[in-house]
Amino acid sequence: MPLTPAQMDAQIDEHFGFEQADNVEGVLATLTPDVNHDIVGWPGGPTRGVEGARPFYETLFADLSDGHVETIRRLYGENFLVDESLWRGKAPGRPFGLEGRDRPLEFRLLHVVEYADDGKMKAEQVWIDLAAIQQQLPQ
Repeated sequence: MPLTPAQMDAQIDEHFGFEQADNVEGVLATLTPDVNHDIVGWPGGPTRGVEGARPFYETLFADLSDGHVETIRRLYGENFLVDESLWRGKAPGRPFGLEGRDRPLEFRLLHVVEYADDGKMKAEQVWIDLAAIQQQLPQ
């Protein structure tokens, strides 16, 4: 039976909540064991499986802090959603290879998420507004 939009909202909001708390294990628990994880433009490229996704989240949580995601809009299909959001927080590390120097940062995100029947993410593709990040973190 396909997930409802409310079920998909609850799942992605839980995922974002774990990200906000810098909880790697929580984030990984929202993914299927064989997840296709693709942060477009990430140097390591797309990965497969929970352990393949782990290094991205460990790096992300070291590079960004005090993050909050504001949903702009969501589009739904059968067991998938497209989420457009705005991330706001600070950049204490080197997000996406740029010196953060603990500066404030905000950028748009586009998530394309496919769900397994159990409600976990079986595919997550994330598009990041890197141009906005580069403008805010000049070197």
